[in-house]
Amino acid sequence: MNITSLRPKFIKYTEPIASFFIRLGVTPNQISVLSVFFGFSCALAFAGRYFLAGSLLLLASAILDLVDGSVARRNHTESRFGAVFDWVADKYVDAAVILGVGFSGIPIISQFIDVPPVADFGIVGLALAGSLINTFIKPVTYAEIGFSERIAGKIEDPLEGVGFFGRPETILVLVLGGITGYIWVAILLIAVCTNLSAVQRIFYLYRRYS
Repeated sequence: MNITSLRPKFIKYTEPIASFFIRLGVTPNQISVLSVFFGFSCALAFAGRYFLAGSLLLLASAILDLVDGSVARRNHTESRFGAVFDWVADKYVDAAVILGVGFSGIPIISQFIDVPPVADFGIVGLALAGSLINTFIKPVTYAEIGFSERIAGKIEDPLEGVGFFGRPETILVLVLGGITGYIWVAILLIAVCTNLSAVQRIFYLYRRYS
């Protein structure tokens, strides 16, 4: 069980925002670009140690990431390019935001043990790798195992409820970390939990398909 499996419940709360963009005539891909803009703005804010502002920008980016799909479904403008672009945009945002924390230079483990500051950036790298790999498993599974059926514009996902720590959990932890001033805790959690979640997904696929 993870937050991703609850996505339909969250989407219904964003319907008023989707209706607003529909009235303006904004396309789903344009909303995705706007989501990336807020995500990159968050990364710059984090890099400058404006963690509260960055958290609010990241929250806006995450909401828009839900809205673009809702607009596409309601306008019947789903496209395969849009689905791919949404994936790519999400990963650019994730990478930029995590790197933003790294470039801020805040101590992560060096505040507790006597290690060079570069070790902190190593933790950031581990968080980045875990975040990307944990998601990368999905398209590899689609391609190699052959999942192609689409429901509401998205491929039926064999890993939807597998893996306890995915992108929504990563975003939530970063937002809370920035708001509370414990962004270093957020990076530590992401570094550990995303990689454990990836191992959980690999083990699930091994048991089911080996």
